[in-house]
Amino acid sequence: MNYTCGMNQHTKDILSRVDSWPEEDQAELAEIAQEIEARRTGVYVLNADEEIAIREALKELDEGKFVSEEEMSAFWKRCGVR
Repeated sequence: MNYTCGMNQHTKDILSRVDSWPEEDQAELAEIAQEIEARRTGVYVLNADEEIAIREALKELDEGKFVSEEEMSAFWKRCGVR
C-alpha cells in the first residue's frame, strides 16, 4: 500500500528510510505520528497497554483505592510540578 500520496518530499525521504531504523525508534515515530493524528482528528486510539492501565485504574477507583487531594498536592510538590 502506498501512503506517500500527497506527502512532501522531505516526509517521503524520511519514511523511505524508517524500515532501517531500530525497532524502538520505529515505535517512537509511531507514537509521535499517533499523537499528531489525534490532535488533527480529535480522536486518540488507545494501545493495548494504555487500555489495560485505564481499566486497572478504574477498578482501583471502584474499590475505593485513591488518595486525597492533599496527598496528590504533596506528591506533585515533591516532583517539582507545584
